[in-house]
Amino acid sequence: MIHQKLIDSLSGQFSQLLAGRPDLPGQQELQSQVRSMLQGTFAKLDLVTRDEFEAQQAVLMRTRDKLEQLEQRLAALEPSVENPAPAATDNDTQL
Repeated sequence: MIHQKLIDSLSGQFSQLLAGRPDLPGQQELQSQVRSMLQGTFAKLDLVTRDEFEAQQAVLMRTRDKLEQLEQRLAALEPSVENPAPAATDNDTQL
């Protein structure tokens, strides 16, 4: 899970920072509190994995391609709707 990897990485960096200062009291408690704070913060964020992002990106690209195709079809059909061919009437056929 993306949240856990990031939390573990940040927690590890914080642990390395504190490892240089063994004389600080309550390091374990501080590390625990920082880890809990990070987990709470990332739980509030709306993060997605790279795979989920790429899947949605592919869907978007297919949708965009389909939209472009439909726009081209519409552009081709518009002139025939705006200038319809005159319909033959009974009077025209009798002349």
